[in-house]
Amino acid sequence: MSYPYSGYQTHPYFQDPRYVQNSHYPRNNYQQSSYIYPIQYDNYRQQNQEFLIVWKVIRDKIRPQYDKFSEYNVNRRLSQYISMQLVMFTQNRYQHFSGSLDQKVNKIYNSLPTQANWLFMILAPYRIPASELERLFTSIIRITLEHVGYSPEKNWSEWEDLGGTLTSGPSPIALSKKRLDVYVRGRNRNLYHRIWDGESWTDWENLGGTLTSSPAAVTLGDGRVDVFARGENQQLIHKNWNGTNWSKWEDLGGVLTSSPAVASWSDNRLDVFARGKDKHLFHKYWDGSSWSDWEDLGGVFTSAPAAVSWGHNRVDVFARGGNKALFHKYWNGSSWSEWDDLGGQLTSSPGASSREVNNIDVFAKGTNNQLYYKNWDGRKWNEWIDLGGTLTSEPGSSSGNSNSINVFARGENNQLMYKMKRL
Repeated sequence: MSYPYSGYQTHPYFQDPRYVQNSHYPRNNYQQSSYIYPIQYDNYRQQNQEFLIVWKVIRDKIRPQYDKFSEYNVNRRLSQYISMQLVMFTQNRYQHFSGSLDQKVNKIYNSLPTQANWLFMILAPYRIPASELERLFTSIIRITLEHVGYSPEKNWSEWEDLGGTLTSGPSPIALSKKRLDVYVRGRNRNLYHRIWDGESWTDWENLGGTLTSSPAAVTLGDGRVDVFARGENQQLIHKNWNGTNWSKWEDLGGVLTSSPAVASWSDNRLDVFARGKDKHLFHKYWDGSSWSDWEDLGGVFTSAPAAVSWGHNRVDVFARGGNKALFHKYWNGSSWSEWDDLGGQLTSSPGASSREVNNIDVFAKGTNNQLYYKNWDGRKWNEWIDLGGTLTSEPGSSSGNSNSINVFARGENNQLMYKMKRL
């Protein structure tokens, strides 16, 4: 693709009356210009307010692009200016385009040559390769779209269709602030894996195996990933990534009547949970050198469990009870609590994640197949919130930092669906 340098526009945003209010020069004893663009001024004030809200949230996320610009001798001030113009352009054009997030990103980028060609003109002297400039621009557009409409009261994104053909619920993990890994079972009962690398989603990777449940994944840090599932003989099976290679599937025994759940509260520590034949919750752990026997934690459950750790020597476990309510049990470092009824009417297994110490986010499918959300804020459990959507599986969630929550589920067409929250 060559640069669309022709057709330079003489009215970029900083000169366009839709974005900058004209000076009020008195003419003929009255200020004419104060009456010329009354609607545009109102729009400008609204658009400027929306821009400032979104810019405040995303400016730190866009700064890494400045380093890329600097490789071509574009100074930081100009990099920031270009980024701000792209954000403003995206905010004012996104409603004209339909489709998935990726499709909207591409459509907005492809509209730049005809609607904001001056952006390319400004950067022409720096000779940035077309492919690199496209990557920089689309990255900024994507970040903007992920935050359009942001407000502290309403900051969940719309559902995004990520494709695929799932025969299970998803299990996401965050390996870093910018990387997400999602694991699912495919039509051939193999384990499949897909990665968000901070800029785009990879294709699905087949990791083999014969799964009879949803997978459960966790990271111990340093790039290590452990994945669990139920095998053909209802046993627990395990596979891990050591940062370089995937291991073979390992048989860890047991008789599972649900998908497993896994959490890690320390380096080289794994806590795995599953429902047994008597509908009790069972627990097995890896201490760095060997696997423990299965431990019966009681309860009577009608779903697979979910597990999460928000601190050292702390594990929280959730499952659906006989009354379809959410039940909760935790390990405090020395003993297990009793089971606690947290209410709700769940039609799926729960999913849980933690973004900071003493904070837990729990998700489940409700009676209307929509996503429901409940949060522990360190002092109390908040009420259930309906986040919409049409789910056909249990949800899975993960957080790579304290500023975001990522939720995945299977959609109506067996595709992977994604929703996120910026905090």
